[in-house]
Amino acid sequence: MRYVVISNRLPITFTDKDGKLQLSRSGGGLATGLDSLGTRGERHWLGWPGLYVEETKKRRNIRARLRRRQLHPVFLNPDHIQNFYDGYSNSTLWPLCHYFFGYITQNEKYWKAYKEVNELFCREALKIIQPGDVIWIHDYQLMLLPALIRAQLPDACIGYFHHIPFPSYELFRYLPERAELLQGLLGADLIGFHTHDYMRHFIAALNRVLHLECQVDEVRLENRVARIDAFPMGINYELYHDAAAQPKKCSFTEELKQLAGNSKVILAVDRLDYSKGHLLRLQAFAAFLERHPEYRGKVTLLMVLVPSRDSVERYALLKTQIDTAIGTINGAYSTVGWTPVQYFYRSFSHHELLAMYAIADIALVTPLRDGMNLVAKEYVAAKRDRPGALILSEMAGAAK
Repeated sequence: MRYVVISNRLPITFTDKDGKLQLSRSGGGLATGLDSLGTRGERHWLGWPGLYVEETKKRRNIRARLRRRQLHPVFLNPDHIQNFYDGYSNSTLWPLCHYFFGYITQNEKYWKAYKEVNELFCREALKIIQPGDVIWIHDYQLMLLPALIRAQLPDACIGYFHHIPFPSYELFRYLPERAELLQGLLGADLIGFHTHDYMRHFIAALNRVLHLECQVDEVRLENRVARIDAFPMGINYELYHDAAAQPKKCSFTEELKQLAGNSKVILAVDRLDYSKGHLLRLQAFAAFLERHPEYRGKVTLLMVLVPSRDSVERYALLKTQIDTAIGTINGAYSTVGWTPVQYFYRSFSHHELLAMYAIADIALVTPLRDGMNLVAKEYVAAKRDRPGALILSEMAGAAK
C-alpha cells in the first residue's frame, strides 16, 4: 500500500546559506510525530521545503535531493508566504482556533492566497497520486484540499487530521469563509481530531453552518459517508524510553550539568508562540523567587524557545518581551554562581533534547491553549530511571 502524506511543510527544511542549499530537520509536533510513524508500505510526502526558490536550476536540485527520500516539494512565491502562511493561516485561523480572538486579522488578500495555495497543492498532489493510494492531509493550512482532490478523484481514499484545537461555534462563526472551510474538510472520508471536545465543536459547526446532522460520528453526504473521530496523537515511546537507558556521553550533557550546578532544574521547551504562555510562565517563576527567597540559588529554569514565525510582527514583539522578562529576572536575582533563567533560542537535536529531559527535575508545560503537546509525553517517556515531575496545563490536549 502507498501512503501520500500532504502537509504545509515537509519533515525537512532547506535553507540558503551563501548560495548553498542546506538541509535540516523541521520542528513542530506534526513533523516529529509523523516522521517517527512506523507505517507499512511506501510513503510519499508532499509539502513546502521552507524557502522561496526562483531559479529553475535550484528547483531541480531540490526536487532531485528530495526525490531520493520520497519527498515532493511545493514551491511558494513571496506573496503566498506572506498572505497564505503568515496571513490567513497564522494571522486568521491560528489565533481563532487558539481562542485569541483579539489577535485575529481579516484581509481579503489572505483568503485569496489561501485558496490559491490549496489549489496549488491539489495540482502537485495529482501528479504523484496513484490508484489505490491512501491520501493523508494534515492541518489547518490545507482545510480546502480534501474537497479539491475529491472533485478530481471521486473514489480516492482521503483522510484529514486537524493538529490544533477546533474552536467552539461561537468563535468559528466569526469567519466569513466558515462554510467553504467546512465543505473543504468534508471532502475527506475520515476527519480526525486530538480530543472529543474538538470533535464535538466541529460537529456543532456542521450543524449550525451547513445544517448537516451527524449520527454519532458519521455525516451522510449525497453519495458517501464522512466519519469524524478523535485520535490523540502520540509519540514513538521506545525512541525516548529505550534511549534513556543508554545515555550518550556528550559535551552538551556536561555543559547542561555545569549550567545547573547543584540546582534543581525546571525545563520548559516550546516553539515561540503566544499560545504557549511564555510570559505568564516567567511571571510565575519570578513570583516564586520573590515569595520563596529560600529557593534562590537552588532552582534553575532552563527555557528553550524554538524559533517560529518570527517574521510575523506579533511573534517578533513576543520574542522581544520574552527577552526583556528574562533579562529582568536574571538582573534582579542572579548571583556570582547562579543564574535563575538559562535561555536558549534555537532548535536542538533529538539527543540534545534527551539530555535535557534526563537532567530535568521538573518539566513545565503550561500552554494557554494547545492542540496536544508532545513535549509532555516525551518527558514522561524519557524519565526511565531518574524521577521527575510533570506540571501540565489543563488547557493542553495532552492533559486529557
